Amino acid sequence: MTRDNFGSPKAKETKLSGFNGSLSPSCSMFMGKQAADQTRQTAAVPIPSKANGTTISTLSMNKDGLIGGVTNPNEVFCSVPGRLSLLSSTSKYKVTVGEVQRRLSPPECLNASLLGGVLRRAKSKNGGRCLRERLEKIGLNLPAGRRKAANVTLLTSLVEGEAIHLARDFGYVCETEFPAKAAAEYLCRQHSDPTELHTRKNMLLATKQICKEFADLIAQDRSPLGNSRPSLILEPGVQSCLTHFSLITHGFGGPAICAALTAFQNYLVESLKGLDKIFMNSTGNGHTTGDSKASDKEVKHRK
Repeated sequence: MTRDNFGSPKAKETKLSGFNGSLSPSCSMFMGKQAADQTRQTAAVPIPSKANGTTISTLSMNKDGLIGGVTNPNEVFCSVPGRLSLLSSTSKYKVTVGEVQRRLSPPECLNASLLGGVLRRAKSKNGGRCLRERLEKIGLNLPAGRRKAANVTLLTSLVEGEAIHLARDFGYVCETEFPAKAAAEYLCRQHSDPTELHTRKNMLLATKQICKEFADLIAQDRSPLGNSRPSLILEPGVQSCLTHFSLITHGFGGPAICAALTAFQNYLVESLKGLDKIFMNSTGNGHTTGDSKASDKEVKHRK
């Protein structure tokens, strides 16, 4: 039976979706393709088990001497309460054995103290000893005095489930609440000179193209998250860097970048609409500014 916090009964799993709306197509595509397994830059080879003659699925080793033979990375290790929930609606997130192994592997390489904090066992009685015993039972040996590899941020305290939940909520807010039209109208008023409209429109179109190229790159990110492995699309050199970013943010980083790009793209679209509106108003009865000047010269010549 799955245990919560190393001893209490299994907690109800929280839903990752915190809203009833929908994200933009690019963000939805990105989030949908982020279900993936973590090898987290460790060496993985199958080895035989002398105990029962079976094969342990994964053996992970790094420079700190962490060895983990994980037979089922999908097994629930514990459940932890969310850190960002209101008191009236506290959510609990299931932490799998695979996620624990990922937190102990590069790039984070959490030590016992930090891992205990993430799993909300730092202040409990004999929490450190119980944690080490649980890790040993799943084949993870955490050396004493181990030093963390990455800087601690607020994202370090989040488990993967809550990080993904936060990313989805952030994407929803960017899609539905970001004032793209108001920002575009304000800046369009600052650049309403008829002689500059054509140049500014070209600048916006070029920016939109560059933004689309970058958004397409992020949409092809196949960073592992969870316990399945997606087929890679990007070159290994680029994908490894994106995977590092995803591991450091526990799945929040990529979708958050995607959401911000969507908000910026919405601003660019509204800016182009605003420029077209200004251009139409400045041309009066449909003649361009150049045509108006030519007409004035013809009138003066006739006089």
